Amino acid sequence: MSFPLLTAAAALPALGAIATAAVPAARRTAAKWLALIVSLATLVLAVIVLVRFDPGGDRYQLTESHAWIADFGVRYDLGVDGIAVALIALTALLIPFIILAGWHDADPLETGNTRWRPTQGFFALILAVEAMVIISFEATDVFLFYIFFEAMLIPMYFLIGGFGDRAHEHGEETAATQRSYAAVKFLLYNLVGGLIMLAAVIGLYVVAGNFSLPEIAEARANGTLEMATSTERWLFLGFFFAFAVKAPLWPLHTWLPNAMQEATTPVAVLITAVVDKVGTFAMLRFCLGLFPEASEWATPAILVLALISIIYGALLAVGQRDIKRLVAYASISHFGFIILGIFAMTSQGQSGATLYMVNHGISTAALMLVAGFLISRRGSRLIADYGGVQKVAPVLAGTFLIGGLATLSLPGLAPFVSEFLVLVGTFARYPVIGIIATVGIVLAALYVLVLYQRTMTGPVKAEVEGMPDLRVRELVVVTPLIVLLLFLGVYPKPLTDIVNPAVEHTMSDVQKKDPQPEVEAAK
Repeated sequence: MSFPLLTAAAALPALGAIATAAVPAARRTAAKWLALIVSLATLVLAVIVLVRFDPGGDRYQLTESHAWIADFGVRYDLGVDGIAVALIALTALLIPFIILAGWHDADPLETGNTRWRPTQGFFALILAVEAMVIISFEATDVFLFYIFFEAMLIPMYFLIGGFGDRAHEHGEETAATQRSYAAVKFLLYNLVGGLIMLAAVIGLYVVAGNFSLPEIAEARANGTLEMATSTERWLFLGFFFAFAVKAPLWPLHTWLPNAMQEATTPVAVLITAVVDKVGTFAMLRFCLGLFPEASEWATPAILVLALISIIYGALLAVGQRDIKRLVAYASISHFGFIILGIFAMTSQGQSGATLYMVNHGISTAALMLVAGFLISRRGSRLIADYGGVQKVAPVLAGTFLIGGLATLSLPGLAPFVSEFLVLVGTFARYPVIGIIATVGIVLAALYVLVLYQRTMTGPVKAEVEGMPDLRVRELVVVTPLIVLLLFLGVYPKPLTDIVNPAVEHTMSDVQKKDPQPEVEAAK
């Protein structure tokens, strides 16, 4: 039997989480290094998956299949297509940077008395989330996917509620209350979505008799499995609701700004750059793959919700006083673009949406992590507390600017390619929606450039004088992300070659072809 590469990619961080949590309390530094080494080893496995994946081969590759709960048709089935491979690589790439950026975030605090913070637990929880996200991308059994889709809420709840941002304008007691509120809100929103999805998963089993995504999709395609229109639509809504909460899509988004504001910066990156991608990925794999007719039926309403997310998120980002909440609302706008591309039902739109998932993860990580380094120096998240930073910390200001320009999708940086494809793909089938969505680009330029102007330019504020520039550890975190933004901005072909065949399969699932441009006959 061939080596179970997909299992290893998910099992390694899971075992690493257990080992990191077991490190004695006095050996905090050892726990950090163990977590970092495990994350780097997971990245190596992700690269091997990427190299061994053949874009021109079968739809699902490196497959593994084992009996699990045979009486209920549940199997341990894994397989990856091009979309999953790209997102596994993104996850494995970002986790080492998240660990490095949070190197001191769980160290002991002085609050009158030395309060022990479980450093080992912090890094173990990050590795646990990585394991669950990776296996969610790999699962081709619907029930297996559901288990880890829900299970990742537990470590995320403790990361948000137990390890909050130290840059808080209120006292520790108030900060703890707000962290708890943000964590509970995150958990409740996602649990409600998960419970509704559970009902839909059970309904799917009643109709199909098994949980295998490839088997159900094949049976739907060849006509051996017929599903009543009303049944398919109800099941689709059950799945989509859970994914729209996770994504998040307006109006199910309100947990995200609270969670990102109260979490440590690396955990905020983990939420929006890694965990939330499971929602948009699942829309492509499960909503379109299992319920093609219902997906087409719901498309007009979903496109309107995505459009509202784009404009609403961008408008609220413009008015934010808090740096982290600004990035949170910007992400809501970006997820609107991703969902717009998915349900535009064109190959350009879905390729752009998949690229957007990857590029948004890299650009948001770059911007948010640099913002976190800035906040840790000043001890405040408020934009008004900064000014003139570029004069005292030019490297920090420069990397902050590149991250911001990537967020507004400047040509030459990676997000531009994905946003352009989404808009082209949307315009080809829904020109009015495509035109309105471009307003989000203008608003993105506004909130990013105003943020930079207020924090980095102008007179140097007294509290900013003497602010150190980026240190070696921080440069190690930021530099590779900046390089990737530049490389994928001018040469996205390595990503598109992997993603496009998977998008063709998805378009085939929904029986859609790209609309042909109308060209007047030559006279």
